[in-house]
Amino acid sequence: MTEFDNYQSPFSWRYASEEMRQIWSETNKRKLWRRIWVSLATVQSEFGLVSPIQVKELQLHATDIDVDAALKIEAEIHHDLMAELKTFAAQCPLAGGIIHLGATSMDIEDNADAIRLAQSLDRIIASLGGLLAILADRIEETADLTVMAFTHIQPAEPSTFGYRLSMYAQDLLVDWENLYAARENLHGKGFKGAVGTAAAYGDLLGVGNLRRFEERLSEELGMAFFPVATQTYTRKQDYTILSALAGLGASLHKFAFDLRLLQTPPIGEVSEYFAEKQVGSSAMPFKRNPINAEKVDSLARLLAVYPQVAWQNAANSLLERTLDDSANRRTILPEAFLTADEMLRVMTRLVGKLTVHRETIRQNLEIYAPFACTERVMMAAAGKGGDRQVLHERLREHALASWEAVRAGQPNPLISRLKADDEIRLLVSAEEIDRLADVSSYTGIAAAASMELASHIRVSITNRSGG
Repeated sequence: MTEFDNYQSPFSWRYASEEMRQIWSETNKRKLWRRIWVSLATVQSEFGLVSPIQVKELQLHATDIDVDAALKIEAEIHHDLMAELKTFAAQCPLAGGIIHLGATSMDIEDNADAIRLAQSLDRIIASLGGLLAILADRIEETADLTVMAFTHIQPAEPSTFGYRLSMYAQDLLVDWENLYAARENLHGKGFKGAVGTAAAYGDLLGVGNLRRFEERLSEELGMAFFPVATQTYTRKQDYTILSALAGLGASLHKFAFDLRLLQTPPIGEVSEYFAEKQVGSSAMPFKRNPINAEKVDSLARLLAVYPQVAWQNAANSLLERTLDDSANRRTILPEAFLTADEMLRVMTRLVGKLTVHRETIRQNLEIYAPFACTERVMMAAAGKGGDRQVLHERLREHALASWEAVRAGQPNPLISRLKADDEIRLLVSAEEIDRLADVSSYTGIAAAASMELASHIRVSITNRSGG
């Protein structure tokens, strides 16, 4: 039960999935510490340092987490890992004395953090794969749905809605690959002691046994280790992972920002799902604000900042280790993943339930698409001997006059004006002008490229998942 009498992070109850919160919970962290201690003892037993009975006792109590007892000890000794070690040892009268044998704190903490990073990346990659699958469906549904495209936030030329979605999906597919690369390259510190030389383990096992010792621990924990470490694993790893998450945030931010623009009444081509009893504004009952897209953009701003802190940690970890990264890593690592998790949850619902208003799209095309035909008319007329510069000026005059009519709320008169221009009609017939004004024939590669990308997304997801 969440304690609301004290400060709670929004990630404690409002944002992110229960699964992601559990990964970064205090209980899971301590379970991982104990799991690593058990693995350490298990491998040490293979080298004759620990008895099988002691290992068994540790295994029996590995999940008996008592946070309150550990916090009481921590209040006295001011060391969280040692407090958990003492709590664990008190539960294991036979094995308590061999826990942490030869280890330093970061042999436990950094390997546990690497496991949590792996668990979190797995969830983010799966969630992003789900969003991409839904996007592939929406792309195929709208691959040939002609829309007005915008440059400089001004109507430009026609495209298709599916092609616009493909732009977002293509960026997200890059993020998916980057996150996969981060996951595949993830390493734990290993068991190398206070300054990374594994000297204490060498005294216990003999230096000649250290390679096999660490290989067995890698097998036990199911995780690769860095071949070289200091007291910690390199903080460059945190920066790389958080940068990949921030890259995902940039893609989701653009996607959500564009959806906010497309939901504005002057465009109005899409709308978010709005529940029957949902309230848009406490003051204005008519409001249907794009709160989901706005939430994604708000969280993306936060996600963008975390790599800056990780950069400082990597750049300022002096010599074999300083502790000035410890406090902020308690925040930046969990919150970066919790933020990304919530953004993906929101965006997946938003895209899945997004309403595409085809009639509004048609109306916008009637207003703005005629301007796109001016280039086609100019090329057709020039191809028949017309002076390109003269044609450009005449078409510009007609377009500007038509813009004034549109601004006054009148139907776009551009096509009629072109067909009524005798000099243009000497080169291009009225029937040909009508054909050139058909925007459905002026979307180029949009439909085909959209379908190809949707197929590519599905193949990529299937290949990566092994399905």
